[in-house]
Amino acid sequence: MMNVQPVKNQMIASEERAHEADHPSSQVALFGADQPLRLDCGVDLAPFQIAYQTYGELNADKSNAILVCHALTMDQHIANVHPITAKPGGWLTLVGPGKPIDTSRYFVICSNVIGSCMGSTGPASTNPATGKLWGLDFPVVTIPDMVRAQAMLLDRLGIDTLFCVVGGSMGGMQALQWSVAYPHRVFSALAVACSTRHSAQNIAFHELGRQAVMADPDWRHGRYFEEGTTPHRGLGVARMAAHITYLSDAALHRKFGRRMQDRDLPTFSFDADFQVESYLRYQGSSFVDRFDANSYLYLTRAMDYFDIAADHNGVLAEAFRGTTTRFCVVSFTSDWLFPTSESRAVVHALNAGGARVSFAEIETDRGHDAFLLDVPEFIDIARAFLHSAGTVRGLTPAGR
Repeated sequence: MMNVQPVKNQMIASEERAHEADHPSSQVALFGADQPLRLDCGVDLAPFQIAYQTYGELNADKSNAILVCHALTMDQHIANVHPITAKPGGWLTLVGPGKPIDTSRYFVICSNVIGSCMGSTGPASTNPATGKLWGLDFPVVTIPDMVRAQAMLLDRLGIDTLFCVVGGSMGGMQALQWSVAYPHRVFSALAVACSTRHSAQNIAFHELGRQAVMADPDWRHGRYFEEGTTPHRGLGVARMAAHITYLSDAALHRKFGRRMQDRDLPTFSFDADFQVESYLRYQGSSFVDRFDANSYLYLTRAMDYFDIAADHNGVLAEAFRGTTTRFCVVSFTSDWLFPTSESRAVVHALNAGGARVSFAEIETDRGHDAFLLDVPEFIDIARAFLHSAGTVRGLTPAGR
């Protein structure tokens, strides 16, 4: 009996994910066969849909729109209760009334990226040509593909220009790509804990996670849902490995140290003797309940392929040459996934390209995840940058 309930819970979670993939608990923009999304791999994706959330109201001249680009395992539910986990929104430290991204002042849009599993078309969605889930038949997508899809969504909403594009980690990559692909549509960009290309170390960590998923016998070559299975072990391990990269040694030591989990002495077994082991196992199991394994493969691969300079003869500054976008780049001292050195490279390229850019390295031991946490210095910097840009744009009364 001990094994029945977990399996049942996994199947319920799997069914909930499948429902959200096609029928999300958010707004949906549908694009028919006559409006294909041209992907970098050469495929025209059509029909497809984009799931998104909006907060606040668009002003009369449509000048107060902020696009928030979500990180790898996040989604469009940044400031509302999540439909699967029933937990608060994923970025409430930054988005909401009175927050830096003030939903009483700005019209905030966040779309689920193409290739994900919360309502935008991806491997967890139904392929209209077959009536079955896309699985690995879904074409490989890139960060530029995600941005092109977002641009199509904004066109649908009648928004020509964005006051700001904001994102951290994979979302920061999208923010930078927006400024390169659509420079005249982006007044300002706040890029946090990110870079313009993925490092070899980050690609290696992603490959570790993908191999963990694909080595799970329940993965079934990506057809697990059709066969009534879920690669929960492999995806859980992938999440555990990734989660370690989001933290810092100091943060792990402060939170857990070498403290035992509900015991005073070791069991001399491979049970979760230490609190940190129990924490990672929880992170792995809870992630499986809300995220699709194939989507994890696709989105990590999209990050791996990202390299803005590659389309500009390897010269990053050329990508930003002549841009009128105002930038704020933020890094964290303990972020070893996207270290400050990579943010500085972005800033140097922006300076060389003649861009207006401000840069802040925030001292914290909270690691890569600091951009999602209550870090007062980051919140103050985000607020000040948006206030300054808003004053220039005419959105913020002088002196307010």
